[in-house]
Amino acid sequence: MREIRILQAGIVEHHEMAEVMKEMQRQRIADEIPDTLILVEHPEVVTIGPKAVRDGVVVDGYPTVRTDRGGGITWHGPGQLVAYPIVKWELGEQSVRAIIGRLEDWAIKAFADCGIEAYTDPSMQGTWVDGHKICSIGLSFLHWVSRHGMSINIQTPGTRVEDLEGCGMRPGVHTSLAQLGYTHDLEGRPIDMARIEEALLVNCEDILGRVPTRPEPWTAEVVA
Repeated sequence: MREIRILQAGIVEHHEMAEVMKEMQRQRIADEIPDTLILVEHPEVVTIGPKAVRDGVVVDGYPTVRTDRGGGITWHGPGQLVAYPIVKWELGEQSVRAIIGRLEDWAIKAFADCGIEAYTDPSMQGTWVDGHKICSIGLSFLHWVSRHGMSINIQTPGTRVEDLEGCGMRPGVHTSLAQLGYTHDLEGRPIDMARIEEALLVNCEDILGRVPTRPEPWTAEVVA
């Protein structure tokens, strides 16, 4: 079983992380680094993917940046955990739909460990809870090394997520676990960023097929 290196980046601007991911993707293609999972939180920004650009989507009232991952628009910000797998997918794994499915299953299993029933919807990739979209997924590949990943709305501020008309869906479809009332499990344990991160790492081997290393803090030497 292959290992996957875990990097806890803390809070990093999206545009900075985008450049880091490009370099790490290059390094992974060249086998200069192992498979790596970056766990990060971004200051508020709405990323605009190629589909949204083609559709002429305009986002008002939010900072925006264009991105080259698949999909339309996605909100990032405080209270959202983002997982970026810089992974070289093996020959038997090389299906974009199957890889997206793995990420969906990964989020569903992590939520289940917190006592939350989540599911997929055939009309839109990602993960749903109680009729609302909680987890968004968008990837980019080069030589079957993935970049970008998935975002999970846990305790997002106000109604910033809910007010955004994302991915062609009406405002209010996207929301967070906290807005749906999932702040603690039945045993009283908080469902927060640390809890969801823990649940993802516990299920990493079973779902992604890679054994996570002990999490490391983000440093400037990561992509040196």
